[in-house]
Amino acid sequence: MDVIVYLIPAALGLGLLGLIGFLWALKSGQFDDLDGAANRILFDDDDDPGKRTR
Repeated sequence: MDVIVYLIPAALGLGLLGLIGFLWALKSGQFDDLDGAANRILFDDDDDPGKRTR
């Protein structure tokens, strides 16, 4: 039962760390363009079509 004294603060600390990481990502603009990445895969933007890598 003594281990719960360590587990509760550890869980709260990890939750706070995750919340801080999410807020940082939100502030830095990680979630601004949600449709851009989905549409970008549909277009072929090769500048040199003769140069193909396999």
